[in-house]
Amino acid sequence: MHLRTPPHARLFSTSWRWVAPLMLGLWLAGCASLPSEVDRPVSTALANPAETRLGRAVQERAARAGTRNDSGFALVNSAELAFTSRMALIDAAQKTLDIQYYAIHADETTDRMFDALRTAAARGVRIRILLDDFNTVGKNAQVLKLAFEKNIELRLFNPLPGGRGSLFFRILGSLKDMDRIQRRMHNKIFVADNAVAITGGRNLGETYFGQGEGTNFIDADVLAAGRIVRELSRSFDLYWNNPLAYPVQSLMTAKEIEALKPPPAAAQPGGTTAPGTGEARSTNDGSPPRPAPRKATALNGSASTPAPLPDSTNLALLDWTWAPSTLLVDKASKIAADADAVEEAQDTTVDGLLQLMAEARSDLLIVSPYFVPGPRMMAQLAAIRQKGVRIRVLTNSLASNDAPAAHVGYARYRKALLELGIELYEMRAEQEGTLSSFNSLGSSGSAGGSRASLHSKVVVLDDLLLVVGSMNLDLRSQLQNTEVALVIRSRKLSAETKRLIEPALARGAYKVELQDGLLVWRAPQGSQLKDSSTEPDASFGLKLMLLLIGPLAPEEML
Repeated sequence: MHLRTPPHARLFSTSWRWVAPLMLGLWLAGCASLPSEVDRPVSTALANPAETRLGRAVQERAARAGTRNDSGFALVNSAELAFTSRMALIDAAQKTLDIQYYAIHADETTDRMFDALRTAAARGVRIRILLDDFNTVGKNAQVLKLAFEKNIELRLFNPLPGGRGSLFFRILGSLKDMDRIQRRMHNKIFVADNAVAITGGRNLGETYFGQGEGTNFIDADVLAAGRIVRELSRSFDLYWNNPLAYPVQSLMTAKEIEALKPPPAAAQPGGTTAPGTGEARSTNDGSPPRPAPRKATALNGSASTPAPLPDSTNLALLDWTWAPSTLLVDKASKIAADADAVEEAQDTTVDGLLQLMAEARSDLLIVSPYFVPGPRMMAQLAAIRQKGVRIRVLTNSLASNDAPAAHVGYARYRKALLELGIELYEMRAEQEGTLSSFNSLGSSGSAGGSRASLHSKVVVLDDLLLVVGSMNLDLRSQLQNTEVALVIRSRKLSAETKRLIEPALARGAYKVELQDGLLVWRAPQGSQLKDSSTEPDASFGLKLMLLLIGPLAPEEML
C-alpha cells in the first residue's frame, strides 16, 4: 500500500534541498580567504616600441600625414571591425600583447582569439592578460587555462575567494568582504607592442562581436597609435603590478579548472554535436577539439543568424586621424578606497568627464547604457543647461537593458531630466536589420529582427571633443568601479561619431517626453509603431520589478 507523504514532511524535504547548500555557503563565508604569500613578479610594457614592425608603421604613417600630433585614431564602428582589428593586432605583434578586461567569455568567438594568442606566444610574443575576477565562474573559468600556456601570464584582479562552480555561492562565500567584492576593475585595454591599442566599451565574447544568437550589444571602440598608447600601457602596468592582481596559479590549478569544464553536448553520427549547438567537434588526428562552425549566412546577417567573422583586417587601410588627446583612467587604489573618500576626492574618470562636460558651450551628446546621475551629477547637468547647452542622452529602454535594475535608478531621474530640458532617447530592444554599427539601428536590411542592448559609452562635446571609454554615467562607475577613457580633440572624429549615432536616435529609439506631467514614449520615425504611455516593449514582470524595487534599491549599487 502506498502511503502519501504528509504535506509538512514534503515541505521539510523540499526546504532542506535549499537549506543544506545555504548552510554550506554560510560556513564557507567564514573560512574562504585569499592566499597571503603570492609570487607576483614585476614586469612592464615594452620599452622600445619603435623597434617593432607596428611601431615603425606608426612612425611612417605619422610622417606621411605631416602632423604635429603624436597620436593617431580610427573609430571601430562595427562589430566585425572590432573582432578583426583585435585579431590583426595579435597577428602583427612581435614582442608583447597586454590585454586588460572586465569580462572574457568562453565561447566560439574567443576560442578563435585564444588560438591566435597561442600562436603568437609560440613565436615568442610575451602575453599578459589582466582580468577582473567576478565573471570567471562555470564555463567562463575555462578562460583561465591560458595561464598555463608558455609565454602567457594571466592575473585576476580583486579576486573572490572560494569555488567557481556557481557565482551565487562565490558571492555567498565572500559576504564578510561585500564592500570590496562589489568594486570591480571595469577597464578595457588591448595593446600590441606598446604601439597600437584598442579601448572602449567592449568586453570579449560573441555578444560583443555580433555573434550572439539572441541579444547582441551595440558598442563602440577606438583604435589608437603613438604616444597615447604608451600612457595606456603605463596604466596597465600599475594594475598588473598591484597587490590586488593575483596570478591564476596562486588561486587554482589547471586540474581544478578542467574539473569545471561543462559536459559535452550529445554527439551526432560522425563525431559532431547536434546542429546549431556550437559545441566542440571531435577530431581524428589527436588534436584538441575545435569549435563547430556556425551556420553560413551573409556577412551582414542579423544577430539571430550571425555571420562568420574573418580573422584579420589590414589596419593600414583604416582612415587614421592624428589629433591631440589625453587619457582619463582611475587609479587601481580606487578598489580599496572608501566610497565616501572617492566621492570627496572627485578625481575619478567620471569626475574628469563631468569637468569636461561643464565646459560645453552649445551641444552635448551622451551615450550611456546605464544612466543613473545621482544628485550631484543632476546639479552639474542643470548648470550646463542653464548656459543654454543642448543635451541629448541615448540610453537603454527597460526592454533593451541587460541590467534592468540599473533602469530602476535611471527611472527615478527621468522626469527631472526632462524638466531640465534634456532630451532623452531610449533604445528599442527589437531592431530590424543588422547590429554591426549604430547607423544600422532601425534600418531595413536583412530578413527578420534582432534583439539589441546598448553598451557604448560615448560623449561628443561641441562637435569638437570625442570621449570613448569603459565608463557609464552612473554612481557605480563614478564611485566603485575603475574605468578608462580616451579624450580626443578632433572635429573630424566628432562629426563621424555623430553621423553614426544620430540616425539611431531617429530610427532606433523612443524619444521620451512629458505631456501634461506624464511620460510619453514617441515612436521612432517611420517605424509604424504607436506612441506609448508605459515602458514600451517591456514585459509585465519587468514593469512590476520597476514598481517594487524602484523606491528601495540604493543607487550606488545599480
